[in-house]
Amino acid sequence: MNYLAHAFLSFNNPEILTGNMISDFVKGKKKFDYPLTIQKGIALHRKIDHFTDFHPATAIAKNYFRPKYRLYSGAFVDVVYDHFLALDEKQFGSSGGLEPFSKTVYKELDQQQSFFPLSFQRLFPYMKAQNWLYEYRLTEGIRKSFGGLVHRAVYLNESASAFSIFIEHYDELSNCYKAFFPELKEVALKQLHNLLTE
Repeated sequence: MNYLAHAFLSFNNPEILTGNMISDFVKGKKKFDYPLTIQKGIALHRKIDHFTDFHPATAIAKNYFRPKYRLYSGAFVDVVYDHFLALDEKQFGSSGGLEPFSKTVYKELDQQQSFFPLSFQRLFPYMKAQNWLYEYRLTEGIRKSFGGLVHRAVYLNESASAFSIFIEHYDELSNCYKAFFPELKEVALKQLHNLLTE
């Protein structure tokens, strides 16, 4: 999953949120440098990614991108899932919507910046200023996110094809999200409970 999903699946816990958001930037034993609850957020992130990667709906979604992008197909699907989550009124309707949720995430992360690894320190101001979490709801936001993914990847040089695939298979990808996300949410909540009671 991408940033919006990891923020959402932190279930309003600031330390879990911090770990969940920085996890991709924390390698190996470096996770033990962080306070225990942030470590648990890092662990939750990895459990979420594992469940996502091996879900049958994700396998279907990856197949649309795989002929062109091979091993990177999952990264594009992660961004696509954030788009459909951003539009999912079942998830954000009861909390007042995506916009206040996004502002709350940025506010909570602002207070946790002393724990950011350097690479996330550099990224976070752009995320906040450009309001990535909210922009996922727009197809243009997905175009930009795809472009950012290519910019950070070593072996990719274009994202226009990925955006065309996204538009062409929009309904099918939406169905993959619908088949997958409710299960992920339930699993993530159980995993968080287990982590916090260890």
